[in-house]
Order: sequence, then C-alpha cells, then structure tokens
Amino acid sequence: MGFLRHLLSKLGWYAAAFAAALGLNFFLPRLLPGNPVDTLVAQALRGGASSETKQRVYETYIQEFGLDQNLGAQFLTYVGNVLQGDFGTSFSRHPAEVSAMIADALPWTIALQLPAVLLGWIIGNLVGAVAAYRRGGLDRGIYLSSLFLTAAPYYCLAILLLYGFAVVLPLFPTGGGWSFGLSPEWSAPFAADALSHWFLPFLSLLLVFIGGQAIGMRSMAVYEVDADYVRFAESFGLPDRKIVGYIFRNGMLPQITGLALAIGTLVGGALLTEIVYSYPGIGTLLYDAILNKDYPVIQAVTLLVLIVVLVANFLVDVLYGLIDPRIRAAERGDR
Repeated sequence: MGFLRHLLSKLGWYAAAFAAALGLNFFLPRLLPGNPVDTLVAQALRGGASSETKQRVYETYIQEFGLDQNLGAQFLTYVGNVLQGDFGTSFSRHPAEVSAMIADALPWTIALQLPAVLLGWIIGNLVGAVAAYRRGGLDRGIYLSSLFLTAAPYYCLAILLLYGFAVVLPLFPTGGGWSFGLSPEWSAPFAADALSHWFLPFLSLLLVFIGGQAIGMRSMAVYEVDADYVRFAESFGLPDRKIVGYIFRNGMLPQITGLALAIGTLVGGALLTEIVYSYPGIGTLLYDAILNKDYPVIQAVTLLVLIVVLVANFLVDVLYGLIDPRIRAAERGDR
C-alpha cells in the first residue's frame, strides 16, 4: 500500500505539471512576433496579385486554421484535438499532417538519443566509480576531462567535432541524415551511409552525457571508497574489478534520480545538436517550424518533448520507489 500511495501521489503531481505545460505549450508560440498567415499568403501569391485576391486568400487561411476564433475557443479546440491525437495540419507545409511529419522525424531522433542515454549512463558511472577508487592522477585526469565535457554546451561540442572530423579531417559528412542522391530505404548501402552521418551527432551527445554521469558517480563513490565493506573486501584480496562493482551498485541509487534530470537536459541538447548537423530529426523540424511560425508543428514537437521528459521522470521515480525501501517505509508512516 505504501508504494501504491507513493505512485498515486507522483501521478497527481505529473498530471498537474502536464496540464500547466499544455497551457504554456499553446500560448507561448502565439507570443512570437508576426502572423504566420501573412507569410503563407506572401508565399502563395508571389507576383502581382490584387489586394482583393490577397484578402480572400488571407481570410480562407484564417478560417481553415481556426484563427478567426478567440484564444479561449482556440485553446479548447486544441486540447480536444490533442486528447484525440490530432495535431492538425502544418501552416508552412500545408496540407501536410503534423502527425505524419513527426512520424518521419521521430525515428531519427530516437536512433540518436536512446543509445546516447544508455551507453552514456553505463560508461559514465563506471568511469566515475573507477576514478574514485583508483584516485591519484587517474582520478584527477578523469575529473577534469568530465568537468570540461559536462560544462561544454551541446552545440559547442557538436561544432568542434564537426570542424575537427568533417572539415579539417574529412572523415565524416558535414551534415544531413544521408548523402545527396540517396533516399531512405531498407538496404545495406543506405544503412552504412546513414551511419556515417549519425556518428558525429551521436558522439557529441555521448561525450557530454558521459561527463555528467562520471562526475555524479565520482562524487557518490568517494564516500563509498572509505566504507567498511571496501576495506573488508580489500583485506580478502578481492580483485579491483569486483570492488569497483560493489562501489558502483552502492553509488547507483542517487544516479538513478539524476538520470531523470539528465534525460531532460539531453533531450534539449539533442535538439540543438540536430540543428548543428542539419540532422533530419525532431530538432531540425522544430527549428524550421519556429522560423516559419508554424504553430501546429511547434506545439506538437514541444508537447512531445514534454511528454518524453515527464514519462522519463515518472519511470525513474517508480524505479526509485521499487529499489529504495526507505520510500515505501516513509509512505507507510514507519519513519
């Protein structure tokens, strides 16, 4: 019952956060200067169209996108459509469905972020535990390197890697998701080409994530190194690899909590990284939508990012409640 109470309490908080974010998600894009319909009309009527024709086209777009209603009515329509999974049509790529645009971009972002999260968490925590246990020059070297990586903005590291390994040493493509002249398909040549475009964006995310996780685990493991169980294991002559494993498991609990915050940071950083590399993911889609004041696409992408961050945080909270008996005891009122 204690864990169920903990779960319901978390669900309530996350539901409230989602409701508040849903409102911000609708109103914030509309604070951007300019009117997206003006841009659409200018693009649709290049040349010498009469003012009367422009006015008719303008009114048609306004009615089609529901912008003739007041903000309150637009918001209620928006919430109703979102609950049905309908994100509307794109302003800038009309009549393309926003859901289809996201479906095309999402696999590229998942392929970039998911391996970076999993590998970065495992490698970063192992490196931090080893640094804390070995101490000395290895510890200082790993700490300073990790500090540099975690302090570097995602886009800065992405630009450095792009310049170093795509311009100075042309080992990888400078951007995009595949080479010019190819089209996405399930084939070995396309997979190899897409992998060469994927590697640098992935590496830039991985390095920053490893740095953050290594510093966090090192801070936890420093206290574990002087614990009695470590001295006891050393007195029995256990190999360093086994002792580091014990330190890793004991320092892992706070790192699981930090994982939720790190995922939120990585999601935002990945969007910027995609823009640097012109990678065909959610970040590039959002960037183009902001430039074109494409409200439906902006709302859909930011809502998707919001849901991913909230779900990741909720799952980490659930996992934390399962593996930490103190939380269940607190919910039962035992402590």
